[in-house]
Amino acid sequence: MTFGETIRKQRESKKLLLRQAAAFLEVDTAFVSKLERGERNASREQVVKLAEFLQTPAEPLITIWLADKISDTINNSKEGEDALKLVLKTYKHK
Repeated sequence: MTFGETIRKQRESKKLLLRQAAAFLEVDTAFVSKLERGERNASREQVVKLAEFLQTPAEPLITIWLADKISDTINNSKEGEDALKLVLKTYKHK
């Protein structure tokens, strides 16, 4: 499930409106709609603020958001898969 799908599902399950999310984020409703459809990208700060709005822990949302960013980056490059393999091979958990 993508970041946009995740926030839409959580928002709708809590019966919150797009305009409420937009007001909380201090953006227009169209921006939130595009986030949910995957047509716009949120900043990390907006992800944290969305978690606050949705009353959910920020860490899982940040993880999904970051996974989407990584996926977008590697999918838009013919070398993406090789780059990801290299990162996984050399990554050291801190």
